[in-house]
Amino acid sequence: MSTGRFGVRAGVRDGVIAVGVAAALLGTGVSGQHSGTRLDVLGYVLLAAGGLALFAARRAPVPVLVVTGVCALGYQAAGFDVPAVAYLFAVYAAMRAGHRAVTVAASVAVLATLPLAALASGLHGTGEAFAQARGALEIAWLIAAGAAGEALRQAERRADEAERTREETARRRADEERLRIARELHDSLTHQISIIKVQSEVAVHVARKRGEQVPEALLAIQEAGREATRELRATLEALRDDDTSPPRGLGHVPELVERSRLTGLDATLTIEGQRQDVSAAVGRTVYRIVQESLTNIARHSGAATASVRIDYRPDALAVRIDDDGGATPAAATTPTPGVGLLGMRERVTVLGGRLRAEPRGEGGFTVQAELPLDRAS
Repeated sequence: MSTGRFGVRAGVRDGVIAVGVAAALLGTGVSGQHSGTRLDVLGYVLLAAGGLALFAARRAPVPVLVVTGVCALGYQAAGFDVPAVAYLFAVYAAMRAGHRAVTVAASVAVLATLPLAALASGLHGTGEAFAQARGALEIAWLIAAGAAGEALRQAERRADEAERTREETARRRADEERLRIARELHDSLTHQISIIKVQSEVAVHVARKRGEQVPEALLAIQEAGREATRELRATLEALRDDDTSPPRGLGHVPELVERSRLTGLDATLTIEGQRQDVSAAVGRTVYRIVQESLTNIARHSGAATASVRIDYRPDALAVRIDDDGGATPAAATTPTPGVGLLGMRERVTVLGGRLRAEPRGEGGFTVQAELPLDRAS
């Protein structure tokens, strides 16, 4: 069961309080002295209504404040000398919800009107009416109810602010750690891999210039150096995704597709749905998904064509990249996800979305992601 603000447990608790207060008011009204006229039925109805109205105090604190105040005035005018307990609960709920000005104004009005309601019952003189009004709604209890509601509201606000601060601190530390890792990788691995790459290329060049047969191991080292350089560059670019470089987003996706065409891949871009503004995080994630997918297609799939489809939906942004490469569901082995695919999945998961990357039934590979717009930040 939910324990949220308007969850099941909160509703049950409010119902118990409302029934309990209504029963207490009715019990006090029955046991007390009152007018003994035809207004008795109206008085009992107002006593019960004032208590039962508290069931909606969380969802509609101001209307409940008004209803309980009117009920208190009504049963006082009907000759029921019963404390305005329900109104005190309503004051607490309204102050907790942040309606301070309305609560103060309503309380002043009730305090000023209660003596008139007592006089209207016809059972008291002026002095007795003021005494009964003071007993029905003690100012000290009224202030205590308001102060309790305001104190709890402030405590909840501070708790929410502390939670937001913790989340922001965690995100900032994660960003700082990513940048630190990127710098260390750049300072250590990039230099060493560059040396390996340059030395192997020089060795291959010299061997070919002399007319010698280049060893297969040396060619493998050369190719491995090139691939490691490309992968490291892509990894560092992802790790350094901060304000040090111009932000990339949905507006730059056509450039990626056009760049793929220049490499010989027949890539197309289709945008569906009504375009709308999306957050920078969603735009960056879509850009990275398309970038990594097109890069993998060019390097590994052997595909001749690729399609990029972006679909604007009312509550989500969907992106799909398909190719006609050699991947098939019936392949004997499933390729191990690389750093690029894992990075895509992490980006999508952080935004509360879903990512699917798998061979297509008709051949080729597909990458599909759906990012909810309401959680993007």
